[in-house]
Amino acid sequence: MHPILRGFQHRNFRLFFIGQSLTMIGTWMQYIAISWLMYRVTGSAFMLGMTGFALQIPILLVSPVAGVWVDRYDRRKLLLVTQTLALAQAAMLAALTFSGLIQVWHILAISLFLGTVNACANPTRGTFLLELVESKANLPNAIALNSLIMNSARFVGPSIAGVVLAFAGEGWCFLLNALSYLALIIALLMMRLSAVAPRRAQEHWFDGLKQGFRYAFGFLPSRRLLLLVAAISMTTSPYQHMMPIIASEVFGGDARTLGLLISCAGLGAFAGTAYLAGRTSLRGLSRIIVVASFSASLGLMLFSQSRLLWLSVMLMLPIGFGLIVTATSTNTILQTIADEDKRGRVVSIYGMCFLGTPPLGNFLAGAVASRIGAPLTLLILGALGTLAALAFALRLESWRDAIRPVYRRLGVVK
Repeated sequence: MHPILRGFQHRNFRLFFIGQSLTMIGTWMQYIAISWLMYRVTGSAFMLGMTGFALQIPILLVSPVAGVWVDRYDRRKLLLVTQTLALAQAAMLAALTFSGLIQVWHILAISLFLGTVNACANPTRGTFLLELVESKANLPNAIALNSLIMNSARFVGPSIAGVVLAFAGEGWCFLLNALSYLALIIALLMMRLSAVAPRRAQEHWFDGLKQGFRYAFGFLPSRRLLLLVAAISMTTSPYQHMMPIIASEVFGGDARTLGLLISCAGLGAFAGTAYLAGRTSLRGLSRIIVVASFSASLGLMLFSQSRLLWLSVMLMLPIGFGLIVTATSTNTILQTIADEDKRGRVVSIYGMCFLGTPPLGNFLAGAVASRIGAPLTLLILGALGTLAALAFALRLESWRDAIRPVYRRLGVVK
């Protein structure tokens, strides 16, 4: 079997891959549709930022606590609960939209609820992978393929959403998303998993939370990786919620223009994760992280100043590539070096940094863009991300010196 496909040796992972792929396409359709709906209803850059803030702030606040429970309970059952709740919110959103009763507070409240569900689901999915592939040697490939799912969906979901929005409206995007959650629920029920010994709680959950933070931030290599991911994600990710303004006001386009721009970022991310899936070792990932973080930040600076649609479409590729390669490479290193009894907390803290900091960026971007405009706001964010990438790059040798003993123990280097 080709190295890029070695995770598919495992039946449970194949089921997960199929179910998660369909679910994530629906999720991205909802993300695009809910941003478009909010902008159509309010015409406000600030409210766009608030939508992103409501969707992602629970990941910053709830995800670390969720990681404690992920280390203690059956991960398949946790996923079944979260996917059922996500299905319910999508169905409610569709019903409100079709009935014409949808209001701004509905959008914010449902986004906050979905963000809370995702804050619990994300670390569960991440740590569930090792149960699916049953081999730590195949874990980096499984992580990359899981990221490939996410970023294929970032490409396919917005493309479908753009067409559905143009011809049918937001309600159909929400309804299709509700149906998509059934794919992962069915896949989870079909899996045949080995019995896992109960993970008994030996301490209060708050003590477990503190232990997780000490473990993740007490080790120099993991601390620097987490801080870099937080900085790049907070400064780069807000482009997604600024896209309705760019598509409408800069290029005079519609939902199809929005779908095109977001899809091209997804295509860049897809290319990045396909590249990572073909790798068989952790060696060289630190250098790739440096290049990728510069790619995302510098790409965003150039994109912010472009007034040509074809050029902006091309610039979305390095933005998507850089953001996801930085995040996925970091996730691969962190999960590989983490102790099994702390992996859930490490993944949740990683999720807090990667997915939890963008709401702060979205909130600030929305507030600043309402005063100075979206293009200049994105230029400033890109410049801040570039500074973060430079700070990591300048201290790369000391990072390598610190992680080399761990790599030797794992057999990554001799």
